[in-house]
Formats: sequence, structure tokens, C-alpha cells
Amino acid sequence: MPGPLLDTLNGQRQDRPPVWFMRQAGRYLPEYRALRAEKGGFLELVYDSEAAAEITLQPLRRFGFDGAILFSDILIVPYALGQDLWFEAGEGPRLAPPLVDAAWQRLEAAPERFEAVYETVRRCRAMLTPEVTMLGFAGSPWTVATYMVAGQGSKDHHAARQLAYRDPEAFGSLIGAIEEASFTYLVGQIDAGAEAVQLFDSWAGSLSPAQFEQWVIAPNARLAARLHEARPGVPVIGFPKGAGGKLPAYARETGVDAVGVDETVDPVWINRELPAGMPVQGNLDPMLLLAGGEGLDRAVESICAAFEGRPHVFNLGHGIDKETPIAHVEQALSVLRR
Repeated sequence: MPGPLLDTLNGQRQDRPPVWFMRQAGRYLPEYRALRAEKGGFLELVYDSEAAAEITLQPLRRFGFDGAILFSDILIVPYALGQDLWFEAGEGPRLAPPLVDAAWQRLEAAPERFEAVYETVRRCRAMLTPEVTMLGFAGSPWTVATYMVAGQGSKDHHAARQLAYRDPEAFGSLIGAIEEASFTYLVGQIDAGAEAVQLFDSWAGSLSPAQFEQWVIAPNARLAARLHEARPGVPVIGFPKGAGGKLPAYARETGVDAVGVDETVDPVWINRELPAGMPVQGNLDPMLLLAGGEGLDRAVESICAAFEGRPHVFNLGHGIDKETPIAHVEQALSVLRR
């Protein structure tokens, strides 16, 4: 029997919205910090399928979320395409060589780098109860490309944006390579036991409307269509963070089954603008979860009220902050579960 999260993603409104949190498996949990101290760095954890499965399940044991989100990283795709990947302490991910010319063809692909992630999914699905939905994910092509071009994260993604303007054909070839690898990766996750998948476009907000159409909507529409054809019935969640006023067009044109909403979007407005009956996910501000207090209670209630008439998955507007007190997560859940 599918659980309430999967039912909601398939368009069934629930009296009480199911809930999971982006980055719910991670540094705010003492059990995660203990395991990381024992096992080593972030990438070492991702590639230790037993440890990655344990981390994926940790927040389920503590909070009883309705979904388990795979513990991995969006940069596994460029790693499988042949870039070197490592994480600098306190600095974030690094990829080499930077593809400032978009010449991904010089890389030596290593698709075997997906296998450990598939094994993590298999382990998680085997340990989860049937009513808990196993969620897989990948980064959307634009966001992944920003890291591949620059070799690291950046504030304004100028390297990728400049390349996309200067040589759209070359940049388009990189987007195409990411699409193909992401399709393979997501199908592999589904075949291993993922029951729904999310496309994270964390940097969608940095693009002009025309570039948003070209590098966000079009690639995600192609991916969603291919996934629906290859694995019918598996919901695809699209999360274009920062899309703002472009979010309704994304929802209409990409063909995703549900749309994630970040904390900058007015839930009353987006509820009015989204296609009727389309499942929506979001959109509690992670900073409010960090702060706690009466404002947290009011925000949880107002978000649920705004989306009362449509299928709604309660979530954050982006990932949970590493300093978030566990008591504040429990507070938010207690309001949801009244």
C-alpha cells in the first residue's frame, strides 16, 4: 500500500499533509555527526552504502517523516561524467578540471560511480516500512552545469551564465550530457527502489526569463517526459529554487507531477497560480525553523491553510540549516500533527 506522501504526489489530497524536509539527513543530528566522525568525509559517507543508508534512515527513526530522501549529492553526476570531485573543509565542493569551455567530451566517463548510490537505495527500501516513500533525486542540468563550468560553487554563477551567452551551442552540449547522465542515474535509482524523484534546480533564480526558458524549463521538460515514458507512474517533483514569478510557467511547461516552492514565494499567490489539482511542496523558511518560537507555529498553520484545497506535501523552502535545534523540528511536527 502506498503511503500518504506517494498518494499526495499522485494527486490525492490528504486531511493532514505528509511531511519530509530537504536535508533532513545531516549535520543537525548528533547521530549523523557521530557517524561522520567515525567514517570520515562527506564523499566517503556517500560511497559507503551501509553508512549512507543508515544516515538516510536516521531522521525517520527520530521524527517519523513520511518520506526518506536518499543521502547523496547532486555532484555525483559530474563525478560519473569524469570530473574529479572532492570537498574542501569549510569551503564546499570542488570539481576538476573546470569546464570553462564546456568541453565535457575530454572527460573519461565513469558510470560505475553510480553503483554505490543504487545500493544505498536498495538498502533503504528494504528497511523502510511500506507506508514510507523512498525519494531519489538528481540536480537539474542548469544547476549541475554551474558547478561543472566553474569547478566550484559561486554567488552569481557568472562563469556558466557567461558561457551560455557567449557560446550557447557548446553550453547546450554540456546540458545535453548532464541530461543523459541524469536520466540514467534517476532510472537506476527508481529500479533500485525509489518511488518518486526530485529534480533540484537550486540556482534557477540566477537566470533571465529567456535563459530560464532555455536552460531550466526545456531540459527539465525533456527529463520529465523521458522519465514518465521509461518508468510510468513514478512521480517527478520539480524544485526550481528562486524561480519566483517564473514558477507558474515552470509548473505548466515542464510536465513535472509536483512542484516545490521555496520560502520566498507567497503560498496564497502560488496556490492561485498553479494548475488546478497539481500537488505542491513547501514552503517553510529554514531560518524560521532555526529561530523557533510562536512565529514557527503561525507559519506552519498559515502554509497549511494556504494549500488546504490542493494536494500538499509539507516541506521547507530549502534545506534544513545545520544549526537547527531538534526541538524546533519537533515543534513544527507537533503543529502539523495536531
